[in-house]
Amino acid sequence: MIYLYAKSIHIIFVVCWMAGLFYMPRLFIYHTEAKAQPTDAYGVLHQQFQIMERRLWWVITTPAMYIVLASALVMLWANPGLLSMGWMQIKLAFVGGLAVYHFTCQRMMYALASEKLTWTSAQLRLWNEVSTVFLFAIVFLVVLKSAFQWLYGVVGLVGLAILLMIGIKTYKRYLARKAQDKN
Repeated sequence: MIYLYAKSIHIIFVVCWMAGLFYMPRLFIYHTEAKAQPTDAYGVLHQQFQIMERRLWWVITTPAMYIVLASALVMLWANPGLLSMGWMQIKLAFVGGLAVYHFTCQRMMYALASEKLTWTSAQLRLWNEVSTVFLFAIVFLVVLKSAFQWLYGVVGLVGLAILLMIGIKTYKRYLARKAQDKN
């Protein structure tokens, strides 16, 4: 019974964690693009983005990550046989990658606050999709589990990454044309 409670909490807080990881780089993009504003306007926007980023990070995203990890440990304690399954080992590797992504975003938040982040908005748009790739990999792994189906998941994941890259490049071209039409 404790396993099912932990699993429910795990799923709920995965959603919260991912929401934070999806939105945080989006805030980074807006924060970076605000630098194009006049100095006084940027000063106001910079302060507001710092508040938004800190609240999202410390009130939602980071606590959700720790609750996800704690509930995962409870599930593994309740069912230690999961650790011997190949799909679970691979899933845990992807979760480790997602944790690295999480803490990299935290460093980026601090760098933006001190105005030391050198990434462009285009680079941040690509970065924003990394968490999506991790999410797809983890969900496909948990649902499909078998090696044969895992192969389809990898092919699908690569296809998703390619589609995301095409979408981002198309959007970038659209913005460039829109800016050119204004001039």
